[in-house]
Amino acid sequence: MTVKVDLNISLDGFASTADQTAENPMGADWDRLVAAYLATRTMRERVLGDTSGAGTTGIDEKYAAQYFVGTGAEIMGAGMFGLHLHGDDPHWRGWWGEDPPFRIPVLVLTRTPRPSIEFANGTVFHFVKASPQDALARASEIAGEADVRVGGGVSVARQFLAAGLVDRLHLAVAPIVLGRGESIWEGLRGLENGYEVSSEVAESGVTHVTFQRS
Repeated sequence: MTVKVDLNISLDGFASTADQTAENPMGADWDRLVAAYLATRTMRERVLGDTSGAGTTGIDEKYAAQYFVGTGAEIMGAGMFGLHLHGDDPHWRGWWGEDPPFRIPVLVLTRTPRPSIEFANGTVFHFVKASPQDALARASEIAGEADVRVGGGVSVARQFLAAGLVDRLHLAVAPIVLGRGESIWEGLRGLENGYEVSSEVAESGVTHVTFQRS
């Protein structure tokens, strides 16, 4: 089993923007940060529901396709699910409509657990109050021999990295400068120690940097 993290970040290391509003909860800069990834054939199909086969098929697509391969369970924070805005709404089912892109069990870390939500495509959201170690133990049991992905948000990913729980970190570094936001690197000085680091530049200008446990 591999524990993996995949994030989109800016050149200055920010994995989330700082310009969110209630009307635009992802922020105006979010589209710039994920533009190349969402243009891929895999992400257009899995996230946007476009089954036409349209989308880029180069290096960005290679990493987008890998995002879903071999994963048996996912862990995400309450913010990624949207509970920071919709925590009082018992009918909130996430950002993704009735066809979430995960298609596997997902553990949502929250201080206020709620009943699980199941979708026809195999996605099941379980809401749990747990430490990174306990959440990983439960996700590993669900995944069996398959991988566990820590999907985000950035603060959750950083907690797992700081605890030394991540085997593979993939960063899609977009060629943009945000100047503010939440940095993936805060408190992680020397993270590269213990990992083999490789990089590959896509046709879009995105640099894919991979930290693989050595």
